[in-house]
Amino acid sequence: MDPLAEAVLTGAPPEQLAREPLPSEYTAVHLRAEDLDVFGGARDRDVRRTLRVGPVPMPELAVDEVLVAVMASSINYNTVWSATFEPVPTFNFLRKLGRQGGFAARHDLPQHVVGSDAAGVIVRTGAGVRRWGVGDHVVVSCVQVDDQEPATQADGMLGAEQRIWGFETNFGGLAHYAVVRASQLLPKPAHLTWEEAASLMLCAATSYRMLVSDRGARIKQGDVVLIWGATGGLGANAVQLVKNGGGIAVGVVSTEEKARRARKLGCDVVINRADIGLDGDLGDDPDASIEAGKRLGRIIRAETGEDPHVVFDYIGQATFAISVFVVRRGGTVVTCGSSTGYQHRFDNRYLWMHLKRIVGSHAANLQEQWECNRLFRLGHLVPVLSTVHPLAETAEAARLVQTNQHTGKVGVLCLAPRTGLGVTDQPMRDRIGEQKLNPLRDTGIPAQTGSAPPTPTTEPVITVPA
Repeated sequence: MDPLAEAVLTGAPPEQLAREPLPSEYTAVHLRAEDLDVFGGARDRDVRRTLRVGPVPMPELAVDEVLVAVMASSINYNTVWSATFEPVPTFNFLRKLGRQGGFAARHDLPQHVVGSDAAGVIVRTGAGVRRWGVGDHVVVSCVQVDDQEPATQADGMLGAEQRIWGFETNFGGLAHYAVVRASQLLPKPAHLTWEEAASLMLCAATSYRMLVSDRGARIKQGDVVLIWGATGGLGANAVQLVKNGGGIAVGVVSTEEKARRARKLGCDVVINRADIGLDGDLGDDPDASIEAGKRLGRIIRAETGEDPHVVFDYIGQATFAISVFVVRRGGTVVTCGSSTGYQHRFDNRYLWMHLKRIVGSHAANLQEQWECNRLFRLGHLVPVLSTVHPLAETAEAARLVQTNQHTGKVGVLCLAPRTGLGVTDQPMRDRIGEQKLNPLRDTGIPAQTGSAPPTPTTEPVITVPA
């Protein structure tokens, strides 16, 4: 391990961290441009074939950037998209960014360090960074914006140069170190562990903008909210936000085990897709979607007395026509993604004649992220982490997400040698309680303790559980 990483792990003071030399390279989960054609015509684009763990060069910092020693990260679906090179290879994003020249040229490399969540310790700051210093404990937002672009001043997500870090940029969070802009930083909730804190921002802030923000559905007390995939990273945070806002959470899940977990999260009504004939892909059959929507609507009305005010949909092609149909007259369907496909077919009569709204939502601006992070810092929201893997097993962890075998968030230890580290406010943690802080980690699957950071390897790491 390099001396700087050792200093971080021993809790060295800021002045010592600043003195330790930067390593010339560091261990990171990355993709290689040479693997772009590895899948050929394969139907199963297994991410374990392309996600590699090994050394990459340390980049230079721009004046508005910081270098974070990453203690933990987590898997998001954009890592699956990156590793399958679909819908487009992320190297296309890096080339486009690199053409801007200057510091942007650093991103156009034959390797792409991925990952859009991180929690860690600042070890270097650029000359233009004002509000953060070496030694600060931070969580990292996934959103990079151009603060000189006019639209950014109204809403950071409207800027044409807004990018998702670790997906549309290089130097992401699934690594021992990460390069981030100062405008991506938020204070780490002091009562959370590194792995808990690293599971928060992308999914939770995205859900916050979708449901709570003026730019989303603007839920209010008493709203019935239908949440597809209620135990996924997005859905599990959505359940909490609905309940905190006085709403009625109706969760749709795919198994009885996930139904149990959804109830523990606080879902008022839990519906298993298979029980009502929603276990297939109805995206190409609008008539079948309407029939499925009728069955779903009957159940929701029987349980709540009315149709949903809001539908929270990130599933896409398989569910979107049902969402448009089942939401009440004047209601809102809010979407942030399409994990089952981007081509949505629905009967438009149910949209225009019933005055419904479709709201597109993408990540969250810094103020929305700050407000969302505040709820975690106050203990009003809790992490939805389910399992934790060492960095060497990132490919296997991403495969769980790719095949929908996970619940909540799947964490990854980076520099942290084991779970449970990073808490600096133990009294608050004790007041909240371990069970409440970890509602999805009581299933008999032990959190992996990890070990010392893995020895770098240039080959894909594939670990198959016994």
